[in-house]
Amino acid sequence: MPASTDFLKKLRPSFPEQPKAENLSRAYLFNYRRLWTLAVLILLSVALLPLITITVVNYRMTEQAIESESHLRTAKLVANTHRAISYSLTQRRAALDFIIHDNPLQDLQDPARLAELLDNLNQSFGQGFVDIGIIGSDGQQRAYFGPYALENVDYHNESWFQHVQTQGMYISDVFLGFRQVPHLVIAIKRDCPDGGGYVLRASLGIGFFAELLAGLEITGQGDAFIINTEGVLQSPARYHGDVLEPIKLPIPRPADHTEVIAHTTEAGESLLIGYRFIENTPFILMIVKKKEDLLHHWYQTRVKLVLFLTASVMAIVLVIMGMVSFIVGRVSLADEKRLATLHQMEYANKMATIGRMAASVAHEINNPLAIIGEKAGLIKDLFTFKDAYADDPKLGRLVDSIIAAVKRAGRITKRLLTFARNLEAKIEKVNLTETIQEVLSFVERDAQHRNIQIETQIKPGLEALCMDRGKLQQVLLNIVSNAFAAMEQGGKLEIEAAPAAEGRFRLSIRDSGRGIAPEDLHRIFEPFYSTKKNQGGTGLGLSITYTLVQEMGGTIRVESQPGEGTCFILDLPFNPLSSCPEASPCASS
Repeated sequence: MPASTDFLKKLRPSFPEQPKAENLSRAYLFNYRRLWTLAVLILLSVALLPLITITVVNYRMTEQAIESESHLRTAKLVANTHRAISYSLTQRRAALDFIIHDNPLQDLQDPARLAELLDNLNQSFGQGFVDIGIIGSDGQQRAYFGPYALENVDYHNESWFQHVQTQGMYISDVFLGFRQVPHLVIAIKRDCPDGGGYVLRASLGIGFFAELLAGLEITGQGDAFIINTEGVLQSPARYHGDVLEPIKLPIPRPADHTEVIAHTTEAGESLLIGYRFIENTPFILMIVKKKEDLLHHWYQTRVKLVLFLTASVMAIVLVIMGMVSFIVGRVSLADEKRLATLHQMEYANKMATIGRMAASVAHEINNPLAIIGEKAGLIKDLFTFKDAYADDPKLGRLVDSIIAAVKRAGRITKRLLTFARNLEAKIEKVNLTETIQEVLSFVERDAQHRNIQIETQIKPGLEALCMDRGKLQQVLLNIVSNAFAAMEQGGKLEIEAAPAAEGRFRLSIRDSGRGIAPEDLHRIFEPFYSTKKNQGGTGLGLSITYTLVQEMGGTIRVESQPGEGTCFILDLPFNPLSSCPEASPCASS
């Protein structure tokens, strides 16, 4: 989980907030969060919109092409099968028409002749014909040959007999009839010169249709069958019922050509239905295919296409977010360095101004102090020479207090002058103990007021160092000021210094303050990052401290626990004493 969180942070880093500043030198050039968001959105739009558009268009075109191909294949299969069935029925009807016109009635009324004709028909067209008979105009069967006892049966009320009387030739749909066996009838009527007539009737079993449909190769778990115009099955179906059962699919609308339609069942199954009406018959050829099976390979390809698209989109998103984060992060870092540099310049200018003011104030104060000191000394001498005043101890104490106050003020002005001189970068001989005490003298009053205890422990060997006193003072002052800000009444500040490796020493500054939270610990040296911005912090003190330590060739690190205080550890180098310039004779004046 932490690894994934770090990865997400790299993809969308947290950029610095725009600081509330009074001048442009402290403001960022851009709103980096908005810049990052706009860059990511624009690049993603430019990269993904064409890719997704092309993929969707190609997907639709491919799907339509596959569906169109399935329609065409189904239509072709229906058309070919229709021709075979239509041709087969036409042949049988033509053969019966030839028989009735080629044979006189008296021959056709002979059962032996009918048996011979039935045998010839089956030899010519296969074992499709079941029986044959001659029926008079009154509907009475005059002659019959077949496996059923249908001699002298009256057909005048049968629908097929009525149709053949008006049409002259008729092919019935499948029905049970007197024999109670599914069959169909082909009937041909011949008119006689005397006004009468008779009908040649032959029946075929439903195996006739089964033989015609058995050889079809239908993909997609297909089914081929024949229905009549009322939606009743005329041949057995694999998935949609048995002979003489009503079909549960929609009855096709009349058409003189092959049609292919899509249909969705109540169970939600998508079907592709091809159908064709067989001319001069009540039959409709139907071929039904399951769309899911027809598009099975396309569905597999579609899954691969979606996976490829998803992987491509994720790769593009990751690359764009990573690159934008990298570029915007670099710009943000450069902007932070610019702001830090500007602030350091402001800080340096401010310190230089403070130094000039301190020097000016020190000189202005030193002159009156010198006069006061001289006059106080003169008064003390006069008191000594005159017995009237020499014996008055109170006057002596008052003069001594004036002289002590003048000396104390002189020490303060001397510190100010020393601080002003040390603001200029230069390598000089430094006594670490004196330097630390000089820095602590600036916070002495605050420590007494807040009852903060200060302890220093300087190991031997650090009495004479060669380094930049001004930078060292600024570093110490920044860290000590932060330590005081973190401590409440009655806190404790410990400063330890000890020699380290050759040419280096370690300086530790530990306070008993509130400490630093772990999530803030790694960011305290970043410019403009502060845990006390609402209390007036700018977030630049420790950043400048870090820069000064680096300029001195040292390192700085921090150890802290919330509620247990903070410790800054500095490893600083110093130059050999032989390389330090000799102090000017007027340096201490």
